[in-house]
Amino acid sequence: MRFGDYQNEIYLSGLGGVLPALPMAYAELAARAESALPPAIWSYVAGGAGDEATQRANEAAFQRWGLYPRMLVGASERDLSVDLFGQRLASPLFLAPVGVIGLCAQDGHGDLATARAAARTGVPMVASTLSVDPLERVADEFGETPGFFQLYTPTDRELAASLVHRAEAAGFKGIVVTLDTWITGWRPRDLATGNFPQLRGHCLANYFSDPVFRARLKQTPEENPGAAVLEWVGLFGNPLTWSDLPWLRSLTRLPLILKGLCHPEDVRRARDAGVDGVYCSNHGGRQANGGLPALDALPGVVEAAEGLPVLFDSGVRSGADAVKALALGATAVGVGRPYAYGLALGGADGIVHVLRSLLAEADLIMAVDGYPSLADLTPDALVRL
Repeated sequence: MRFGDYQNEIYLSGLGGVLPALPMAYAELAARAESALPPAIWSYVAGGAGDEATQRANEAAFQRWGLYPRMLVGASERDLSVDLFGQRLASPLFLAPVGVIGLCAQDGHGDLATARAAARTGVPMVASTLSVDPLERVADEFGETPGFFQLYTPTDRELAASLVHRAEAAGFKGIVVTLDTWITGWRPRDLATGNFPQLRGHCLANYFSDPVFRARLKQTPEENPGAAVLEWVGLFGNPLTWSDLPWLRSLTRLPLILKGLCHPEDVRRARDAGVDGVYCSNHGGRQANGGLPALDALPGVVEAAEGLPVLFDSGVRSGADAVKALALGATAVGVGRPYAYGLALGGADGIVHVLRSLLAEADLIMAVDGYPSLADLTPDALVRL
């Protein structure tokens, strides 16, 4: 697939006086999304932990690497396809889980719009536990594109099992367990707006629709939503330990991926415990300030994974960023805030535009700099600036 042809579509439309309706660069995308979203939602999506130094560091880390141009390799055709957990994907991009993506759409159903964009582009979605619409409804929109379910593990093991089994039954192809959000980090933007969407009953459809959760309530969420929210508060945060891994592994035959691993020793322990993949991420700088950029952790994670698939996110803003993460060993690269902003501006069409733009840039960089396939993108292709 020639992802770079997207630029030809744009230029040809320009000949007829039709200019892109959506921004072509991340900075403008973010600026317009800020105007389109309610202030509290914008703060929740755009903000990070503390003074957001780690969030900024995630982005800046990509600028410390340069890609060597290699000439006379005849890169007229590029192959960006990748095998991931038994799925053959046209590209190495995926839609990272965003817990309030449902609220970023103008119609309030951003999870469904994201799934539709995944279906249209072949870019898999990692659907968050915290969604406006139930996971079954989200999965219905995937079409032929595989989807993965991100689990915030509740303290009630029966509820955790129910969520995983529902995801299996709905057709999800893997379970991504997030490890760094059993408690929320210190986020001044959210504190300043007094806004924590879940406490207002938002994005809790997977809980409110779950039979195990509903059985814990004296009244249904429809009858007493406030009580249901309080019940959720008491169940949400589970500080998992290594001793919990055998239980998690026992819940499903689907690939089990641990999200939030940045230390090589943690990766080795996870690998030895039988997980199917690791996910290098610092939650985009949203959870803990003062840490290292996720990109700086990636090479050590890849080495310790010893061939296990390594998913990566945090700070990816462009196709160039994706290329660098792939060269450092990522199997697949997650996009977060850029697609959330595209959704805010144009719904599913906005997400499709963002994904096609990122893929076009990555494809054209590989063409110009002489890297015909992902296999050619190795650490030797990069120089530290």
